[in-house]
Amino acid sequence: MILPNRNTPRWLIFTIDLTICFFSLSLAYLLRFEFAPPKLEIALAIAFLPIFLVVRSLTFVIWKTYAGIIRYTSTQDSQRILITLLAGSVLFYSLNLFKFHFLDGVYFVPNSIIVIDFLASLFIMISSRIAVKVLYLELKSPTRARSNIVIFGAGEAGVITQQTLERDRAAGLAVIAFIDDDKNKSGKKINGASIYHSSKAEEFFSQGKVDQLIISIQELSPERKAQMIDLALKYNVRVMNVPPVGKWINGELSVRQLREINIEDLLGRTAIKLNNPALNNEFRGARILVTGAAGSIGSELARQLIALEPKELVLLDQAETPLYDLEQEFSLLPNYKACQFAIADVRQKDRLRRAFEKFKPEYVFHAAAYKHVPLMEENPSEAILTNVLGTRNLADLSSEFNVKRFVFISTDKAVNPTSVMGASKRLAEMYVQALNGSSSCAFITTRFGNVLGSNGSVIPLFKRQIESGGPLTVTDPEMTRFFMTIPEASELVLEASVMGKGGEIFLFDMGESVKIIDLANNMIKLYGLELDRDIEIKITGLRPGEKMYEELFFSGENHIPTHHKKILKLGMQPHEYSIIGDEINALAELFREQDNVKIVAKVKSLVPEYRSNNSTYEQLDHKA
Repeated sequence: MILPNRNTPRWLIFTIDLTICFFSLSLAYLLRFEFAPPKLEIALAIAFLPIFLVVRSLTFVIWKTYAGIIRYTSTQDSQRILITLLAGSVLFYSLNLFKFHFLDGVYFVPNSIIVIDFLASLFIMISSRIAVKVLYLELKSPTRARSNIVIFGAGEAGVITQQTLERDRAAGLAVIAFIDDDKNKSGKKINGASIYHSSKAEEFFSQGKVDQLIISIQELSPERKAQMIDLALKYNVRVMNVPPVGKWINGELSVRQLREINIEDLLGRTAIKLNNPALNNEFRGARILVTGAAGSIGSELARQLIALEPKELVLLDQAETPLYDLEQEFSLLPNYKACQFAIADVRQKDRLRRAFEKFKPEYVFHAAAYKHVPLMEENPSEAILTNVLGTRNLADLSSEFNVKRFVFISTDKAVNPTSVMGASKRLAEMYVQALNGSSSCAFITTRFGNVLGSNGSVIPLFKRQIESGGPLTVTDPEMTRFFMTIPEASELVLEASVMGKGGEIFLFDMGESVKIIDLANNMIKLYGLELDRDIEIKITGLRPGEKMYEELFFSGENHIPTHHKKILKLGMQPHEYSIIGDEINALAELFREQDNVKIVAKVKSLVPEYRSNNSTYEQLDHKA
């Protein structure tokens, strides 16, 4: 049914309101005199009626009670009606006093009539408007299926969420219950909705009567949040999240602000937060260079560094469009004038030298790299040129220009590498560590696993595959990966930059590894889809160079605790700089031949732990 959008004429609303007031006055007389008013009182009422109607009409005109659109009645409309009726009733009472004390000693009407009339008029006028609004909303969407909502958290945020849902009746959302961890709240009710202890949640969900779970608790541990989300998804219950209070518009929550949960919420990891005042002391007023600044890690590093108020922040990348996008983002920041955006390739040493001469960086954060494993298996010369020789270029220039600290961002794929990409990062680690002993610059390495949502990572891939109808591609049902968020990874890099003395490798405690197929299943559920009915998962087999399981350190590396319990320092015996330098020079010479077999064979001779997996270069392992 489609309702017309024409509004009710104002004169009609005015007439109806005046009729309601006449009815309320009549009702007041009947109630006051127990439905048998004396003839004298009836005569007084008839004489008072013109004054009554004129006063009510004037107050309606002054406060424009007829101007609101009835189907959109709000608390402001109710307040306007209250003020209008109260003003008229106060005027009636004043006229009563004037007539009694200064004219003939007789009231227009008994004061009790004025009070009853005010209450009756107020109730009927507001109730009628609310009834029209509810009727309109019901008629507007008669076929809309009602969604049954359960709110997790029976605190203040939960109550506000319930009130918000009830205000937006058009959304078709009905709160049928609350769930809370507090046993003292169990059995009570909030606006008619019962509160159940969270131990009853599974029983509640299993009945199939719950469509959505809304998590309203503001300070909820990631582990507990993940538990509730897993339980809800198990029974195909959609999960929504109430945003932080600080993001509510003008301090009020709206239905449109409720958000789908993120895949990060399913991992149940407590984000590692660092609050190190040394960061401010180190970087405020400093000159800093970030390579790969337009990438996932580089751009987040830049965001965190600019907040520390450096004197100059040079953001360098060879990708023009992503760097332009970053410049547009930073142009809105108060410290934008401290930023410099440089297009350069880390493989071109002359171009890098010019940047060092111009900007004279005191700190270098090296995030530029080729990182896609299968692609680098097909292009090993490019992997070596960027990841190894590009790192060498930057490291050498940092030493030459007396940079205080050089922070190299490595990967867990460098540990017992099975791919060209991983081996190239391991070679870069070896070079940086070797150079540390012969330079005044402190060379520091950070090593971590996959970051959620980074460019080209599995989660954005799954999102695209789901949105295109699938299938989701998983290489192996048993494949696992470590995950952390981009902000966490960037904080590790910053922390390592002030913690390290030079030559160390730092890594985070990344928690438990996650099965990729479980990640795929959960993402399907997050989208409200059902596996093998709405979308499928396709097992494609390991890609060239891929590992089944990631590792964070070699078996021979010593784990040394740091002042932060979630950060480990790995101490290794560095290679002799002259030897590793000569070997990498020899490797660089092979680039001229573009012979992939020779290049990979040379890399394997330099990185003895490197064993190719599902790759054409496995034959080289057999020959060795």
